[in-house]
Amino acid sequence: MNELLDLYITFVKIGCVNFGGGYAMLPLLERELVDKRHWTTMDDLRDYFSIGQCTPGIIALNVSTFIGEKKAGVIGALCATTGFLTGPIAIILAIAAFLSNFADLEIVQHAFAGIRVCVCVLILQAVMRLWKKSVVDRFTLFLYLVIFALHAFSGVLPVKIPAAVLVICAGVIGVLVSMRNRKAASAKANADTGKEADR
Repeated sequence: MNELLDLYITFVKIGCVNFGGGYAMLPLLERELVDKRHWTTMDDLRDYFSIGQCTPGIIALNVSTFIGEKKAGVIGALCATTGFLTGPIAIILAIAAFLSNFADLEIVQHAFAGIRVCVCVLILQAVMRLWKKSVVDRFTLFLYLVIFALHAFSGVLPVKIPAAVLVICAGVIGVLVSMRNRKAASAKANADTGKEADR
């Protein structure tokens, strides 16, 4: 019971500061879930983000569901998801109930301008962290540049390629390259074993 309550409270805190969502949340999730609580690893967190981007819904919400399920099964997933949603829903209801024309207030516009700058910095930090861990050789760099170019210039291409298709294609290519590398490593190991046997 304490574990479920801990999941709920942790994700209430995370949900309350979910400005920007998506990759802007990666540094916060890493600090809270990987460094502080050790509920997951950075590699798993990156995998959750990849899957969360390909599935319907908010990336950070999907990640919270995955981590809750890993920590305490289906009940844990429900607690983490509910916790993540509690803060934003409460804040939105409070704004809707007590403030009219909230977005038109000058102070709110200035606050959002500052938040946008912060979100850009958080996204840049997340990209730099992912770059260091994900781009490990020339092939992954080449793949990254091709996918970036296809996505960045999709507006001028004759056919628009959805981001989900690019992610799936990259995953398939990654699996094929991994299988090829394993076969090459296995063949090399067998050759080395054969040479040692000949001696």
